Order: sequence, then structure tokens, then C-alpha cells
Amino acid sequence: MQFFKKIALAMGAAAIVSMSASAQKFHLPASHKDQHKDLIANQRPAGVDLKTIKMNSYLNDVKKREALHDNEVFSYNWDSQAVNAYSGVTIPQRQDIDVTGFVVPVGGRITSPYGYRPRFGRMHRGVDLSLSVGDTVVSAFDGKVRLTKYEGRGYGYYVVVRHDNGMETVYGHLSKFLVKPNQRVRAGEPIALGGNTGRSTGPHLHFETRFLGLAINPEAIIDFTNKVTHKDVFTFDKTSYDRAQKYGPAKKHKSKKVRASKKSRSGKAVASKSKKKSRKRR
Repeated sequence: MQFFKKIALAMGAAAIVSMSASAQKFHLPASHKDQHKDLIANQRPAGVDLKTIKMNSYLNDVKKREALHDNEVFSYNWDSQAVNAYSGVTIPQRQDIDVTGFVVPVGGRITSPYGYRPRFGRMHRGVDLSLSVGDTVVSAFDGKVRLTKYEGRGYGYYVVVRHDNGMETVYGHLSKFLVKPNQRVRAGEPIALGGNTGRSTGPHLHFETRFLGLAINPEAIIDFTNKVTHKDVFTFDKTSYDRAQKYGPAKKHKSKKVRASKKSRSGKAVASKSKKKSRKRR
């Protein structure tokens, strides 16, 4: 019996030695502890809906993207007090601009289009829209107010809004501000009341659309008759943006009817009465 006990003890000791040796030989990497902590930290708590976690994660990603976008759009020369805050910036040859979500700033018709004014000897870099003093003026797109200022010999009281799509809009000859600089606004949100201030011959809204400081004909983007944009995406072209032309659908002109010679029942051409009279005089 003692012999067998000695053998069992010897085998047990050998097993312990073997296990310790294998443990030393096949030890886990040093990063295991950190990975283990991460695994525990990322485990979903019991009872929490997986859809809720995914939605929260998605919303966080959206917020991060919006913050990045805002930093790109609303940081460049934001504190500039000029209407054109992009002086000296490199202008791309072409750029697609998302103009969905547009809301017409006022409901009036165009009383003066974009283009050169021979009477005043200067460019008119926007369109004038009819209104009455005190009418509500709203933001054309989502964005943030950059300027609310007064210019006695020009815009009068005016607002400049920089938009999420990278454009800026200018609203001139106002009578009262309803917003402040750095205020976030949505398309269709009231920003001012219409007026007749500054260099103005009567109550109206002077409305400009600008990209990187360059004034674009608003009619290139907007169908003011139907109060919608022509397309969801406006393609800015550096070579043609400043042309004062109509960009709406081509109007069908009534073609002038050419007076054809009358034909008798037999199919022979019959001269008109005026021609017959002239022949008799000969």
C-alpha cells in the first residue's frame, strides 16, 4: 500500500510541475487585460433594447457630422463685417449646391431684375421683390445669421444669412430686425420686417443669393412665379454665374402666321385682292 501511495504522490507532483510549465509556456499576451476591460465595458446592459442603442449611436454620429459641417461652413471669416466675407478665396470652377428646402422670402413679384442698370450706371446684384412696409421677411434656407447692419447709402437695414448649403442670402431695405447675429434660423422663419430704408425708391425687398461672396442671379436658382427652385441642385459655374439672364423654362412664343396664297377648289393659286387691284392699275 505504501508503495502505491508513493506512486500516486509522485504522479501528482509531476502533474503540478507539468501544469506550471505549460502555463509559463502558453501565457496570454500582455494586451489581454486591456482587451478584457474593453470587452466588459462594451457589453450591453441586460434589458436594454438593441434598437435603442443603435439609434442613439446613429444620432451621435449625426451630431458629430453636423458639428464638423458647421465648423467648415460657419467658421470661415465669420466675424467679417462685409457683405462679401470671402474676398481672396479660391473659387471652384464648378460646384453643385443643394437648394432643397427653399422658402420664398416674401410673396411679392419681381419689380426689378438682376443685372446692369444703365440709369444708375451700376450692377444690381439681386432682385427686388414687392412688399408693404411691415410685411414679414423669412429666411430662404436653413442657416445662421451672420450680419444685421445698417447702410444709409445702400442696403438700409439688412440681414446676411449663411446657409448650410454654403450659400449666403442678403435681405435689404428692411424696417426692423427679428433676429440677431449667430442665431440659428430655419427656412421660412421670420428674420425681419420689410421696409423702405437706405437707397430705395419705394417699399421693396432687395434679395441676393451669393456663393463664396459672388452674387448669382437669384432667378438662376429660383422660379419666383411659382415660388420654388428650378431644380433640387443648382450647379454653380464660374464662367457664367454673373450673366444677367433668365434661367426659367423657355416660354413658347406664338409663331407669326405666314399669309399663304389662297387656293381655289380646283387647287390653283388665287391672287389676293390687293394684287388684283395693282394689276388693274397697270
